[in-house]
This record gives sequence, C-alpha cells and structure tokens, in this order.
Amino acid sequence: MWAIIGGSGFEKFDQFKALENLDRSTPFGMCSEGLKKGIIGGQDVLFLPRHGLHHDLTPSTVNYRANIYALKKHGARQLLSFSAVGSLRNDLPPGDMVVPTQYINFTKNRISSFSGEGLVSHTSLAIPVSQKLVEEAKKIASQAQFHTEFSCHFDKVSIVVEGPYFSTKAESNLFRAWGADIIGMTAFPEYALAREAGLAFLPCSFVTDYDCWKDDIPHVTVQEVMETMKKNNLKAFEIAKVIVNFPQAILSEASETENGLKNSMMTPQEKLTDEQRQWLQTLLT
Repeated sequence: MWAIIGGSGFEKFDQFKALENLDRSTPFGMCSEGLKKGIIGGQDVLFLPRHGLHHDLTPSTVNYRANIYALKKHGARQLLSFSAVGSLRNDLPPGDMVVPTQYINFTKNRISSFSGEGLVSHTSLAIPVSQKLVEEAKKIASQAQFHTEFSCHFDKVSIVVEGPYFSTKAESNLFRAWGADIIGMTAFPEYALAREAGLAFLPCSFVTDYDCWKDDIPHVTVQEVMETMKKNNLKAFEIAKVIVNFPQAILSEASETENGLKNSMMTPQEKLTDEQRQWLQTLLT
C-alpha cells in the first residue's frame, strides 16, 4: 500500500476520500495529527500531513521517526513524499515539479535514525530514493500523462536545511556552487528513515520560489510562497492518482530492494530489550 506524506500546501486534498482516522501512537511518540486511510485514484492509501492538520509543527519539530513508523505499522510499503521547495536554478521555475535523486543534508539538530539506546545500524544512503519508482515516474512523465501545465524534472540534487528561516544570499549562492538544484527543509531525515524502515521512497517536490540568489528577487516572502502552493496542490493530487496506480510488478520490485535495517544492523537482536525487539519487527517486515 502507498503512503502519502503531504508537506506545506499539501496538508489536505479536497478530492481525497477519507475512510477512517488511524492510531497515531508509536514507540517514538505521536506522529503528526491527521493520519488517515482513504482512497486516491481508486486505490487504498495512507495519508499524513507532515506538519499536522493546522501546520503547527516546524520542520525541526516534526516527529519524523513517529511518522515513518506509524505509516509502516499501518501497512505502507511505498512512500510518496510531497514537499514545497525553493529553486536554485533558472530552468526550475515556480510551479514545476522536481524529483530529486540525491540529497545534501545541511540540518544540525534532528534525530535521524531508529538506531540508538543499544541498537546500532549503518544503513547506506548512497542512492537515497527508489530507482525503480523514479524510472516508472519518468516513463509516465514522458508519455504526457501528468498535468500539461507544468514540467517535471528528474535526477536533481536537493539540499536540506534546518529552517525555519529562509536562506541568506551568501548561503543560497553557496548551495548553488555545491551543485544543489533545489532547497527544502524536511526531506532529511525522512528519506533516511524510510530507507531504514524498508519503504520505497519517491519524492515529488513542487517549486514555490527562487530562494534569494537571483539579484532581481531580493528575498522570499511567505505570501508569495503560499500563493504558489495553492496552485501546486491540485497538480500534486493529479500526480498522486497516477503514481498510486503504478504496476504491481514495479511496486513489488521496488519494495524488495529496500532492505533497510534488515541488512544494516550491527547489534544482535538477542542483545536488545524486549521492547526494542517488539517495535523492530514492524520495521523488518
């Protein structure tokens, strides 16, 4: 089953048919408010607004571990992550969708792993997203089955910053020099935890602004960002309807490659506490 995490501007989809509210409790605390099971594109899906129903969680106060764990607990196997990002390139204008396949983590103070407290693992993030899902998304985009009023860009680099502030011009230009194409505040540790949990991860980032590197744009304003978010919401829902109907063979193959903690744990399970072994089984299945 697909899980969809909606970021800023994607806290709800008016066309989403909700069936039931789900239990938010996890061994890592409560996940964000608004966890539901519903239907998109004729498929059962889980939906979770990353920042909560009322956008009351900053990028650094989102309980990422609880969010990923709750989705896995309720049956997710693939994760479609929607987010709003700034563009660091002229050819990635506001309104377009970007599917990053590499990340630069520039956050500072986030809990980013299910490891800890006697459990040690070292999970590879060399390829942080699901290649199988990205390749299938490319095929669909090339066949013009996505929305026709915007372009889809693939194989880009996203830098993740702590926030909640927008960048200084010096930072924005530094990130461009590093090779980053877009900038956001929430992808890390989401993609890392998804990998640990064995979820095939597909990010769809919608551009809302040009950050602040362009000399003719002095700074980013919340008002401008929110206006673009409203336009992006419908695009994201239309894309979700296509993605959740990817062929089952593709989904199965994508999920099988996401071994996560199965192949990265250093600590023998018999050395863990009963509580750790219990919640770990959810992530290993």
